[in-house]
Amino acid sequence: MRNLTLIDAKFWATLFENPWEIVVHLLDILIVAYFIYRLIRALAGTKIMSLIQGVVLFILLKFVAEWIGFTTITYLMNQVITYGVIAGVVIFAPEIRTGLEKFGRTTQVFMQTQQASDEEKLVKALLKSVAYMSPRKIGALIAIERTQTLQEYISTGIPLNADISNQLLINIFIPNTPLHDGAVIIRGNKIATACSYLPLSESMAISKEFGTRHRAAIGLSENSDALTIVVSEETGGISITSKGEFLHDLSKEEFEAILREQLITEQKTEEPWYHKIWRRG
Repeated sequence: MRNLTLIDAKFWATLFENPWEIVVHLLDILIVAYFIYRLIRALAGTKIMSLIQGVVLFILLKFVAEWIGFTTITYLMNQVITYGVIAGVVIFAPEIRTGLEKFGRTTQVFMQTQQASDEEKLVKALLKSVAYMSPRKIGALIAIERTQTLQEYISTGIPLNADISNQLLINIFIPNTPLHDGAVIIRGNKIATACSYLPLSESMAISKEFGTRHRAAIGLSENSDALTIVVSEETGGISITSKGEFLHDLSKEEFEAILREQLITEQKTEEPWYHKIWRRG
């Protein structure tokens, strides 16, 4: 105990002799805390978050078993942790890849203009394509990937990886063409696939007036945070589903307002600090 007290005293004395070292340590802690916060925000509500909660609980139980002295249980838990990391990478490879892609795209500070133009381009393409298809009663199902990956549904469709345009979206859903059946999935600024299969909702609360496309859109909203757009083949009605919410029979104005609210990131331009100082002077 005496040695520990001496070590602590020397440590604090050395630390306060060099204030720059304190700044470095604080900066180190703040950077790590920020990245952990961003990671938790990105994974909130996803399947991986449930897994992480289970892993944290498992590690806590491992420390408890080690503290009590359960040698065999501790050994087995160590083996599970060692090989579980490899298994987790294999099982969640699509989610990890999507996360790395999003991390690579987080250059918003330097590329805000490009991001805004991509979002605006997507909204305009959706508005023009739906405005064409709705009065002609051309059925359509369009899912837009957000924070949760749609890789398992993308893999069921026909890969396109094409630039987003209203002409292409309209052409895909023209009746009796090879790609008109199924869903179009948009990932980032690309049309990832056409003809994809989405999970059908089993909810009994859905009215029978809504067909398979609507059930598929609601089913996807129950399993992810994707934004899904439906144009009814029977009525031409416009619907949107997101996070279990189902909005149907939308007007063009309501449809545009929801798209802009959900898809366009508001960018606040703050006045430079030197302008404030100049104004005060």
